[in-house]
Amino acid sequence: MKFFKHISALLFILFISASFAQEVEFVAKVSKQKLGINERLRIDFVMNQDGDHFTPPDFSMFTVLGGPNQSVSNSWINGVRSYKKTYSYWLAPKKRGVFNIAQAKIEIDDNVYKTTPIRIEVTAAVEIPKDPNDPNYLASQNIHLVAEVSDTKPYLNEAITVVYKLYISHKIAVDNVNEIDTPRFNDFWSQNIDTQNQKIQSGTYNGEDYRYVVYKKAVLYPQKTGRLDIEPLSLDISLRVPTNRRDIFGSVLMSRANKTVSAGRKTINVKPLPEVGKPLDFTGAVGNFTFNVDASKTELDATESLQLKVAVKGNGNLKLFKLPKISLPSSLEVYEPEHNEKVKTNLAGMQGSISDSYTVVPQFKGKYPIPSISFSYFDLKTESYKRLSSDEIVINVLNGPSSVAGTNENNTISGGNKQAVVLNSDLFAFIKTKSSFTEVKQSHFFKTQSFWSLLLLPFLAIPLAIVIRKKKEVRDADVYGNRIRKADKLARKYLKGAKKSLGKKEEFYIALEKALHNYLKAKLHIETNELSKDKITELLLERNVEGEVIKDFNGILENCELARYTPIDIVTMQADYEKASKTISLIDKQAR
Repeated sequence: MKFFKHISALLFILFISASFAQEVEFVAKVSKQKLGINERLRIDFVMNQDGDHFTPPDFSMFTVLGGPNQSVSNSWINGVRSYKKTYSYWLAPKKRGVFNIAQAKIEIDDNVYKTTPIRIEVTAAVEIPKDPNDPNYLASQNIHLVAEVSDTKPYLNEAITVVYKLYISHKIAVDNVNEIDTPRFNDFWSQNIDTQNQKIQSGTYNGEDYRYVVYKKAVLYPQKTGRLDIEPLSLDISLRVPTNRRDIFGSVLMSRANKTVSAGRKTINVKPLPEVGKPLDFTGAVGNFTFNVDASKTELDATESLQLKVAVKGNGNLKLFKLPKISLPSSLEVYEPEHNEKVKTNLAGMQGSISDSYTVVPQFKGKYPIPSISFSYFDLKTESYKRLSSDEIVINVLNGPSSVAGTNENNTISGGNKQAVVLNSDLFAFIKTKSSFTEVKQSHFFKTQSFWSLLLLPFLAIPLAIVIRKKKEVRDADVYGNRIRKADKLARKYLKGAKKSLGKKEEFYIALEKALHNYLKAKLHIETNELSKDKITELLLERNVEGEVIKDFNGILENCELARYTPIDIVTMQADYEKASKTISLIDKQAR
């Protein structure tokens, strides 16, 4: 009997040893390796033995929405122990592309283990089935991004507009909007229209009352025919949605949420310009134009210059075609033209004028006709080609050498009907034949006034260096003053980016908010992504920062959040900048 007990004990010890000697596993698992810009990614780091000093990879290409969440499971199945520890993160991609999630690290029994890098592909926004049980369902039903295209069947090089409107239900409140995927407008010439200081307007969406703001406007000129896609615009929005709970006063409590919305992909069919009636000199002008050729003067002397200007004015693709070239007699010397554009772009397309200005220099006396020049374009109103022609211009050169040889013996005639070459006596007039050089007298530096000054300068600098050093010692001893100067310098450092964006509302407040968060991260050694204003207040009070200063700091953060949909002038921006600079400086002086 004792023999069997010893055998059982031995088997138990061997079993326990085998269970602890199992091979260590540390792996990374993702919910999907290909996702849209508007989807979420879950990544789990799983180990089969407990470890220490877990180090996650850099998630710089993603926004961390949650995590790390830690879970541990222990189980015995058929006498076999199973252990699993998991660190979980929820990520939102910042932009499209192919990215590698790098290795995570963990220490187990004094050994370092690493996961294998994972390749993630982020595509354009995709359609996501709406699940009524999803906590974000309410947000998805009350905020919408819509792309409105002015014309889905334009001609080649005809202007169309795309306007992105963000519709927001009265039930929810928007805190912040970040653009995470911008349309690239491939196969289009494009220009964005300024949408700063846009006011919130009232409208309807699917028959219901909404507020909306025009988020982005762009003018597009298709450069290819056939089916062209306008890529979706995607926004990441921080918002507050109502819950079923109420406070003690009966008011509905709001819950914070993040929602990625996309305008969806739009397709247009671009019609080619008709081949029937297309002029041979057509260079792609589409719109409604006038054409003019002007000379700055029509009477002048030889070797004088005039400006010949070829200009097109009107509404159309002014920057996308070439002006016709001029053809002049060989006796008129012509230089390369200077191109000039005075074009403004709005929702109606390009408007203004373009011109080529030629410098023309006649060499001989006489009258020289500049023949008529024609310009062709496609008129969108009549859907036909039109040709515009300039009038003939005659240049009268009053004085100068004749282009026909006379009987002067200095003229050389080769052949009975050929013209002799006439040399202009002023041809080399620009070359100076007399110099204005003067004799330079030789001088010596030794024992001069400059020599003695440079010799004594180091000795005179010694008292000055002593004075500077004493002032530096006094300055270093001024602890309070140095702290003030350091704080002011720190404020200028963090607010440098915001100052550059003064006058541009969206860029300014994004940069200002980022500067405030970066300052908190550096000062308090924390990550501010998940911090609430109450938590920030608590941490600053622990550092002995005055309540009024904390209130000002939170007030600036609120201004950054609300400025997106509030008309703001440059005076207000300047005031917020100065207030932020003062507040950062005060926090740095007071914090312990």
